[in-house]
Amino acid sequence: MMISGRLLAVMRKEFIHIIRDPRSLVLIFLWPVIMVLLYGTAITFDIKEIRIGVLDFDHSRVSRELLRDLTASDYFRISGYLDKRSEIDDGFLKGRFTAVLVIPAGFEKQKALNTGRIQLIVDGSNSNTATVVIQYFKSFCMLHQWESGVAVSAPLSLHPRVWYNPDLKSAHFIVPGLIAVILMMICAQLTSITLAREWETGTFEQILVSPVLPHEIILGKLAPYLLLSLSVSVVTLAFSVAVFKVPFRGSLLLLLVLSIVYIYASLSIGVLISTRARTQQVALLASQILTLLPSFLLSGFIFPVLYMPLVLKAVTYLVPARYYLVIIRGIMLKGVGPGDLAQPCLLLVLFGTFLIAFSIHRFKTVLEKAPWAG
Repeated sequence: MMISGRLLAVMRKEFIHIIRDPRSLVLIFLWPVIMVLLYGTAITFDIKEIRIGVLDFDHSRVSRELLRDLTASDYFRISGYLDKRSEIDDGFLKGRFTAVLVIPAGFEKQKALNTGRIQLIVDGSNSNTATVVIQYFKSFCMLHQWESGVAVSAPLSLHPRVWYNPDLKSAHFIVPGLIAVILMMICAQLTSITLAREWETGTFEQILVSPVLPHEIILGKLAPYLLLSLSVSVVTLAFSVAVFKVPFRGSLLLLLVLSIVYIYASLSIGVLISTRARTQQVALLASQILTLLPSFLLSGFIFPVLYMPLVLKAVTYLVPARYYLVIIRGIMLKGVGPGDLAQPCLLLVLFGTFLIAFSIHRFKTVLEKAPWAG
């Protein structure tokens, strides 16, 4: 009972710190919502309104029908007509268009003979955009029985079907990943300043001379932020589903339980930082370095882990967001059950427990080396 009472006292003290700073509390809830709104809108793999320049040497009914069909969707937009090939380079340099479609003279006659050819010249200064433009145009050509501008009469008819995200909306892929990244950043920052704040305000000595054990201090400061972070995750998730219409096919209860595990692992990063940092500024900077870039680049949020070099692939095992991405995308988009998520859940538990244990050991060492400790 004595240990339980001391632990509750530390938790109560930390709750008071949180409640006495209402502006920070409001910011903690608003910040992830704003980030999801901004990044969920800005980050997209869908490229629309691709600016196309047209160099039509044929000027026939067939070429006009081709251009009409090309601009029928939202993916291509004619931004200018050219008269000669020498104008292509100038158009690319001035950013007038991303690609140029060249329709040769006699195209209508060639198409009638099933040998029609067209050419697409793409600005390759942005390789990712160029690749997407080429793939979009290949799909367009296939729909018109052309492959790379050559008419074909294929004996097979392709009818693709996409599961889990039939409309191929980037938001359904991006937004769950954003929740994972934002939660990791916020959790680490919240707990990273806990002990640093005690150092700055001069109350750390009072904690050290109090009859509270190191693990009670660490766990007592961890628990309030666990509840706070869980509340933030619920608000962020509800906002994401309501605004971006991200489907939710799995169990909400399962997601909340596994979110607690992920929050526990993310908070442990901040706890470890707090045992070493002496100022809140240093603690916040360290938490950003350890969470921002790794969660964006090494979690599979944007770049698939499967195709990373072996060295970076090994580093990804130390990024909690990697495991939570599997969890949240699996539950929301695929309706995955608990059996398929046991492995990432276990790894998150092991990750968080190891860092908490190391933090307690580190904090105990600080106590022992303190000049007033005996």
